[in-house]
Formats: sequence, C-alpha cells, structure tokens
Amino acid sequence: MNARRTWAVARKEFLHILRDPRSLVMALALPLLMLVLFGFALTLDIDRIPTIICDGDRTPESRDLISRFQGSRYFQIVSFVDDSRAIEDAINRNQCLLGIVILDDFAGHLLSGHEAQVQLLLDGSDSNTASIALGYARSLLQEHDVALRNETQNRRGAGSVSAAVRPSLRIWYNPDLKSKNYIVPGLIAVILMIIAALLTSLTIAREWEMGTMEQLISTPVRPAEIVLGKMAAFFALGAVDMIVAIVVGVGIFRVPLRGSILFLGITSGLFLTGALFWGILISTVARTQVLAYQLGAVTSFLPAFLLSGFVFSIANMPPVIQAVTHIFPARYYVAILTGVFLRGVGAQVLWSEAAFLLIYAVFVFLAATRKLKQKVA
Repeated sequence: MNARRTWAVARKEFLHILRDPRSLVMALALPLLMLVLFGFALTLDIDRIPTIICDGDRTPESRDLISRFQGSRYFQIVSFVDDSRAIEDAINRNQCLLGIVILDDFAGHLLSGHEAQVQLLLDGSDSNTASIALGYARSLLQEHDVALRNETQNRRGAGSVSAAVRPSLRIWYNPDLKSKNYIVPGLIAVILMIIAALLTSLTIAREWEMGTMEQLISTPVRPAEIVLGKMAAFFALGAVDMIVAIVVGVGIFRVPLRGSILFLGITSGLFLTGALFWGILISTVARTQVLAYQLGAVTSFLPAFLLSGFVFSIANMPPVIQAVTHIFPARYYVAILTGVFLRGVGAQVLWSEAAFLLIYAVFVFLAATRKLKQKVA
C-alpha cells in the first residue's frame, strides 16, 4: 500500500463532499438520526414480558398467585390457556416469552403443607432477555412463598414452616442460555445486509460518475436487465458469505441448526435478493457514490442492527418504533433465523415471514426498474 496514493484518494473524496451540498447535509444529519434511533429504540430495561398462563387448578390459591403476576409491571399477561401445549405453540410463533403452568394439585399441596410446583416455560432463543425474565419470575415466586409462610405461621403460631411454592424450571431451545446461540444467527442478517445494500448502492451511481452509464444505455439492454444483471454478481458474493457464516456458526460456535436447511436457503435467498434490489434502488436515486453509500447505511445496516430484534427486544421499544420495525425485512429474517436454528420450525410456522420477504423483493425490484427507466428517459 502506498501512503501518498491513499492520501490523494482521501483528499479527493473530502473535497467532493464539500462540493456536494446534499452529501454534506447527509453527513451532518446522520449523527442526529443515529442519536434519535439509539435514544428511542435501544433500552436495556426488560419489562412487560409477554406471558401466557395455564391454570390447571382454578382455585383461590392459584388465582392469588396469578394476581401477583398481573400486578407486576414486569409481566404482561397476553392470554390464558387450558393446555400447556398451547404455550409451546405461542412461543414458536413469537407470541410470548414466558409460560406459567400451575398444576391441578396446586392448592391441595399448599393446604396439606407440602411444596406446590409451578412450571416456568421460557423461550431461551434470546438468552439475555430470558435470563432477566427468569430472575423476575423467581423473585416474584419467592415473595409469594414468603407471604404464604407468614400466613401459615400466623395461623399455627411460632415455628418453622417449609417452603410453600417451588418453581420447576424448563428452558426451551437454548437450555444453557448461551448468548452466542442467539447472536450468531442474527449476525447473518446483518452481514448479508452489509454486503447487499451497501455494495449495490454504489454500482449505478459509480456508472453515472464515471460516464459509462451513457454507453450502457446506448446498448439494447433494458432497465430490468440492467437491474437483474447487476444484482446477479452481488448475489453470488452474498450467497458465498451466507454459506460461510452458517458453516462458521455451526462448526466453530456450535450453534444448533435444528430446522430445514432448504427452507433456510430459500428464505436467505429472498432476503438477499430484496436487500440487493434495495441497494440498486438507492443507487438509481442518488447521483453520487458518497450520497448512495450514506443512504444505504441509514436505510439498511442501521435498521437491521437496531430495529430487527437482533440485539434489542422489539417488545420493549415504544409503540411507534415497534410499528416502524414492520417495514424492515431484517425483522422477519431474524425471526426466520432464530426459528430455524434454535426452534427447529419451518414453513408451517414461518410462512408469513417468508411471504413478506418475497413481496418485498418483488416490490423493490419493480421500483428500481421504474426509477431507472425515468433516469434513462
């Protein structure tokens, strides 16, 4: 590497930014936009944990325990079910994080002075959130246990009282709560988004800057063929990155891959195609590579990292930010990755996420083709 040539390129790019007011405004607005995203979307506070309760006892004693969960700000009771298998289905569909199963002999054990078990069913896909939710649930059960002990002592008089409630813990999909089992699949989405959107966002803008787009337009090639042709080269690169990431995740980090590899490959291809088309759409809108790169970073990488649920739970974001996350494909792809890797589910559960990726790819392709036609005209 030659330092003089490197400095010459850096100086040229700096002068180009100063001469392009739009790029300069984007460079100044980007930190503000990041500050807003970090301020609203990022939070380490875990509350309003989606919880489903299965009360098999249906007694005043079980309802007293349920009322404690209902009165806690850390838990949000989304529904009551009659069968614990409904909790497993809800966890597979990302409808709850915690399931509480009260057995049918709960009150009988309490009244007879024996331990009464309460099952806690946790989704361990997000190990950090699951660990915090487990701590909250155990703390609440311990408080309820102390209250029952005191009540029993008041009835019987002084003396030791054995534990009244003992939680029986089961953690699904990630029993050891290893964060890498959740982080590594999420990184695949971020890596594909970086390779796809940021690289393709420069391709057509570079053609316009270099003056070669006029030569390409003079050929019989149509705008749709230009978009597909440019996408194909980067798709091959993205596919290699995807395979390498999966092999490294499973082989080196020992992340379990329990679902269908075929379904994972198809949905990854859909996500990669949509991200590539989005980068090309940005490239047709922007006239400079600097502006195209900045737009690509703001509209692809940052949402994939912050608003996809990869690092920070979407359920803990403000309602407005939660609504915004629905328009970003990374949210659905991260759900597919965690579902296939950790839960072993496939198209029967994740078909809606896969359908969104397909619709998104087609929509962005049509938008990029139409915008390129306007540029050519």
